[in-house]
Amino acid sequence: MHEAMHDPNCVFCKIVRGEIPSRKAYEDDLVLAFHDIHPIAPVHLLIVPKTHVATLADAQAGHEPALGRMMGVAARLAAEQGSPDGFRMIVNTGRVGRQEVMHVHAHIVGGNEPLGAMLPRPKQ
Repeated sequence: MHEAMHDPNCVFCKIVRGEIPSRKAYEDDLVLAFHDIHPIAPVHLLIVPKTHVATLADAQAGHEPALGRMMGVAARLAAEQGSPDGFRMIVNTGRVGRQEVMHVHAHIVGGNEPLGAMLPRPKQ
């Protein structure tokens, strides 16, 4: 990976470079998918672009191939990992979106049973 395309201190960049081990579910030239170390559902993968992009708000046209690949492989990965009847794909962005790792990533969450509500609805 070219030096300008990663952040040497980013945990996901370190995973992409193989400096931190991960349980890989998928890898190609643009993206890496791996199992979350603190899963919230029977299926919980993270998909990251191999190029460092801090937040989805920072994405530019040149990032579209990797972002599209993340979307394109999600359903197949969810099904292969045990969620063939659907899944949730979550991309938290920035402070308001409660993004914890500043490297764009999508959570693929699912399993055999329906997931709970995504966000609580305000009382009417």
